[in-house]
Amino acid sequence: MAALAADPPRWPDRTDATALLALDLEVGRPGLPARKIRLEFLDYPGEWLLDLPMLTQTFDVWSQAKLARLRAGPDTDAVRAFLQFVDALPVSIAASDALAQSGHDLFVRALVSLRIEHGLSWLQPGRFLMPGPGSQPPWIAFFPMDSRAGLCDLLKQRYEAYRASVRTGLVAPLFGQIDRLVVLADLLGALHKGSVAFEDARDALSAAASSLRWQGSWLQTLGALAQGRLPSRTICRVAYVASKADHVAERQRGNLRRLMDVLTRTGTDQPTMVGNAQRAAFAVAAARCTEDFVWSLDGHPVSAVRGRRLGDDSMTRSYPGEVPDTPPDQAFWTHPFLALPTFEPARIRSDGKGGIPNIGLDALLGFLLEDLL
Repeated sequence: MAALAADPPRWPDRTDATALLALDLEVGRPGLPARKIRLEFLDYPGEWLLDLPMLTQTFDVWSQAKLARLRAGPDTDAVRAFLQFVDALPVSIAASDALAQSGHDLFVRALVSLRIEHGLSWLQPGRFLMPGPGSQPPWIAFFPMDSRAGLCDLLKQRYEAYRASVRTGLVAPLFGQIDRLVVLADLLGALHKGSVAFEDARDALSAAASSLRWQGSWLQTLGALAQGRLPSRTICRVAYVASKADHVAERQRGNLRRLMDVLTRTGTDQPTMVGNAQRAAFAVAAARCTEDFVWSLDGHPVSAVRGRRLGDDSMTRSYPGEVPDTPPDQAFWTHPFLALPTFEPARIRSDGKGGIPNIGLDALLGFLLEDLL
């Protein structure tokens, strides 16, 4: 609130740790007793969600997949340096903390370069890009490696310690109590960065969605009861949300929502269900920073937006292009999106009265909470 009400307003810092907001509500109608409901909103770094697929992969399987993706993906100096390091390791290399640390540092630099230079998001482990709070444990220093004697055994041990940390630090206490979920993605940014970044974002969304728990089995329920505890909740509603809906005009937001819907639906999904969970797609701007207007571009009227570019008092016009409502074909990439400006947030009152201008939050909250409220 302080950041949005500042002069000039600024965007709040990005999420770098878990945060919980609890909201106690009394819900009722005149003449009837009020019902008390507690809503708990959990925020966590999106990078951490990408660690969930690792829980079902051994170190060897994960390493083969990561190395193959690095070799086939975009070429950067940092990626080449890491692959040269791995390829130069002898088959009989002994375990070494120093080598493990060197390989880890090179691997992290490679991941960072892929995110910054090519806009990729399907990058694991998530905590390598967004570390947890506090000092990092020694077992965090590992990297993908083909099977090789002693050093590989050390990396396997650290990989298993990392997976155990994900289970106990995120999955068990947090996801174990969640019964509805928002999966947020910047599809506009991926479209702007090109086909490689877009396909990478598509893979990341698919991998994250397939790793989440949509339904519990009778075996899991009976096992929990036998241990004297209640079974973990299953996710009953999931919302897939395309962010930055205010960066395109109103007539484009329907396409943005439909694109998110298509990208997150598997072949067996019904349009409104995934497993036992209800699903829906949305295009949202949590803090709207533009206004719609009609812009004459090359003599033709187009639906565009305008707002203040961050650090600039003047208004900036923006028309990034037409948003496809299905995954684009090769012809689309011959006419790439124009630049997506970084707009300054709309200024709000410091006391919060009047709220925060937004797009689509009412529909999103309505879907998530309609069965409760």
